[in-house]
Amino acid sequence: MTSLAAKSAPDILFDSLGPDSYFSLMLYSPDQIVLAIDYGSRRIGLARSDPTGLIASPVGTLEVKSKREALARLQKLIEEIAPSAVVVGYPLLASGDKSDKCFEIDRFIEQLAQRYSGPIHRVDEAHSSIEAHRIIHAHGKRVGRQKKRIDKLAAVIILQRYLDETKSC
Repeated sequence: MTSLAAKSAPDILFDSLGPDSYFSLMLYSPDQIVLAIDYGSRRIGLARSDPTGLIASPVGTLEVKSKREALARLQKLIEEIAPSAVVVGYPLLASGDKSDKCFEIDRFIEQLAQRYSGPIHRVDEAHSSIEAHRIIHAHGKRVGRQKKRIDKLAAVIILQRYLDETKSC
């Protein structure tokens, strides 16, 4: 009998998941990467999914001086990552109505759509920054001047919500 340590990675997956699950894992489409944008006029939090479209991870935060700079830098990132879709945080009011910021984001999305031909989804970002603050504090960290940390974590939260909702449908 061989030990798990002596087996190759495919054997471990095959043994633990069974043949049907193993082959479906091997046949996933690598173009399931989704890019999330937590848009701000000065800082833009970014996150991306893994190739299976299940797990969100931070990419970073862009610090920009103009919308033109933001769009140029995002276009370059989109070309590098080649996502199958882009998700943009959309700050709806508690009533479900659009906030003033939503109208600014709508204009941003229109300009982004001129540079990216794939689908762009608006995702309610309700409380994502508050949740990001809580997560950072729960890990014993302070935000202080590290607002970039909040923006990229908010993008991760927005993206994970989107991924969870689309996988449950």
